[in-house]
Amino acid sequence: MNASPSPAGQVWAHVGQRFTPQNHDVVVVGAGRMGSACALYVRQLAPHLRVLLLEEGGLPNEDGATLLAPGVWSAREPSGERLEGERLEQARWTRRQLETAFGDVSFAPRPLIRLFAEAGPDRSPTADALAPWPDARAMVNAPALPFAEVEQDAATYRPGAVALAAARAAVAAGADLMLNARARPVPGGVVVERLTVTNTHQIVTHETHTLHAGVTILALGADGPSAAEHELGLHTAHARAYRQVPRLNVPSDDTTPILHAGGLTLRPQHGGFTLIPSIHHRDPHGYAPTGGRLTGVPTGLRRETLEDLVGLMDALPPLGTGALELGRSVSDVPGVWLALPGGRPGGLPQHQRLQDGVHLLLGGPQADTLGLAVAYDLAATVAEVRKRPWEKSGF
Repeated sequence: MNASPSPAGQVWAHVGQRFTPQNHDVVVVGAGRMGSACALYVRQLAPHLRVLLLEEGGLPNEDGATLLAPGVWSAREPSGERLEGERLEQARWTRRQLETAFGDVSFAPRPLIRLFAEAGPDRSPTADALAPWPDARAMVNAPALPFAEVEQDAATYRPGAVALAAARAAVAAGADLMLNARARPVPGGVVVERLTVTNTHQIVTHETHTLHAGVTILALGADGPSAAEHELGLHTAHARAYRQVPRLNVPSDDTTPILHAGGLTLRPQHGGFTLIPSIHHRDPHGYAPTGGRLTGVPTGLRRETLEDLVGLMDALPPLGTGALELGRSVSDVPGVWLALPGGRPGGLPQHQRLQDGVHLLLGGPQADTLGLAVAYDLAATVAEVRKRPWEKSGF
């Protein structure tokens, strides 16, 4: 006889909904795609555990890294190196999850074409590689980047839709969800401030609760390491960097390939392109993003990003036209703090046990490709499940 499904969890979206503090086995702080997915996987693997998912804003949070994530799945690292071994199997499993587990997240197979100035293994002439896509071919100065490598099985999707679907599925599986709740870890649980907005548009604390939990998972993105240090006194080797994603208003459609050149990824989106610059280094503590100048004129792009784009203007001529949205201040160009696992620009997603009952969950630059697998791995660790679905032996 099959066990009856778990009843849906409770949702507290605003302070008008009365909340009575109660203990939970697992509290996940942060409802981005990795935190929401982790909460879902814990409930799927260990439905006897009481799970609470906390989020400071809405779902998905407009200030979080998930909403501005590129949403590009690729079986390669940012450096272009191919993933191998278990990492490759995790990436393939993540792809299957994106295709089948979260409903419509705009998952779309799409070639990723990497452009180079020099010949190399598996590279063909750029003109030949881009021939099926005349519009993309017109964006590239082929003599400057005469060689190309095509990754046929890359794909794009909407990370924000994954976060929303995963959180909803977690609630349907029995997890509780509280929005507009700022949480900070303390020994044995978290302190939660339920937030509200005054008639003068100020965010204030309406009430505060201390919640006890057997396991606390910090899925706060770039804010996770600082929360561990400031609230628990635990130092980590992780870092963060501020990445902006400017727009290039050159037409694209559902068939346009993803382009990558000189560390810059051009992701077709909303009828144009979203530009994903490379990350060169961690930003120092206290760094405040400021715009650079182009021919003496202030722009909204930080200096490093502006220099990279200027350096690519000959190879990608549209970057040197009015199609590139430079802005006049930092606030004009969408940007977000991004976690750098291990403090490295190419750091892969990971989870880390900080102390008994406290885990840190980080995505970073490769969260699009490996984030869900790492979230599952942490959930399986918490649930004391040994097998992983990407292992050849399966469950």
